[in-house]
Amino acid sequence: MKRLWTPAWIARHVAMVVLVVGFLGLGWWQVTRAAEGNSLSFGYAIEWPVFAGFVVFVWWRELRHALRASREERATPAPPAAAGSEPAVAAPAVRRPVRVSRVPAVPAGGADDGELAAYNRYLSWLNANPGAKPGDYPG
Repeated sequence: MKRLWTPAWIARHVAMVVLVVGFLGLGWWQVTRAAEGNSLSFGYAIEWPVFAGFVVFVWWRELRHALRASREERATPAPPAAAGSEPAVAAPAVRRPVRVSRVPAVPAGGADDGELAAYNRYLSWLNANPGAKPGDYPG
């Protein structure tokens, strides 16, 4: 239970209470407006308590998740170390990405592709003439 009294959890508890009280207060305000004849407020009078219930649901789910995690940490014993062996190094939880350098592909046999060269000329012409349409290409 000490885990639930950290500054982060105290902020969560306070936020939950403030939100639930605020949402229920807004729901009551909408009930009084609906009683005065505002028919649209009937929908909001139902909606605000649903929002309050959702806040309680999320808070309760996070609470159970935190308690379950602490229970699992206590339940899993550390593996016994063999006498005279080096301690095992734990694998990192997040692995670094493998960096691969990309090398442009060289045409097979060193032959230049005529269609590729024509397409590259077309792209460079489009780049040099930003206002031109593809149909204006002279080549």
